[in-house]
Amino acid sequence: MLKGKRAIVTGSTSGIGLGIARRLAKEGCNILLNGFGDAKEIEKLRADLAKEFSIKVGYSGADLSKPADVRGMIATGDKELGGIDILVNNAGIQFTSNIEDFPDEKWDQIIAINLSAVFHGMKAVLPQMKKRGWGRIINIASAHGVVASKQKSAYVAAKHGILGLTKVGGLECAGMGVTVNAICPGWVLTPLVQKQIEDKAKAAGISVKQAEIDLLSEKQPSRQFATPEQLGGLAAFLSSDDAAQITGATYLMDGGWTAQ
Repeated sequence: MLKGKRAIVTGSTSGIGLGIARRLAKEGCNILLNGFGDAKEIEKLRADLAKEFSIKVGYSGADLSKPADVRGMIATGDKELGGIDILVNNAGIQFTSNIEDFPDEKWDQIIAINLSAVFHGMKAVLPQMKKRGWGRIINIASAHGVVASKQKSAYVAAKHGILGLTKVGGLECAGMGVTVNAICPGWVLTPLVQKQIEDKAKAAGISVKQAEIDLLSEKQPSRQFATPEQLGGLAAFLSSDDAAQITGATYLMDGGWTAQ
């Protein structure tokens, strides 16, 4: 469906980002991975993806808290892939604390990575997309882009900001062959969330399964996790020509979380 297209997926060395990168690769996209981790493991991941899907796969270790690094990542994609057709802004971090106790440096870091990096990536890639007359920007927000939770002021503010930025991008690019959309996942079973569940189980003296049920029951009526593969499928659809008239939109994949 997307054979020969070129995509950057930020935060794609694990979790949601990797699920999206794998699905775009399956659809024929050449991929530039981005994220932190062990250099040998990342190189193996890069090589395995290239071999499995017979595509070109590059890697950028850009620190997305730094605007110059974000611009450098786009430049790396241009150099290694020959241009960027699809940008998936997925990378994000979290920290929890009451507002009055929230460390200034944590606020700045979360806003920089979860929101400002999305702006800088869009700013860097849009000129070539507009010139080419084809492009897809997919911003991974969160259910917390629509509703709030206690002790997540920076994360909630950033994810709400992403939805506003997505709408502006959709309007500015309307009629140019470039779409800008957002996906809002609820709970997704990633290695990071799995660790949270295991820690919760240990602290409460309950089984991992019970901790999983408790976590889902609190917010997600379906009591089932979304998966990186499902998010990849939605990202692939939004990248397709079938979605050419979908722009400035927000897609919820939250098991009913925000319907309450």
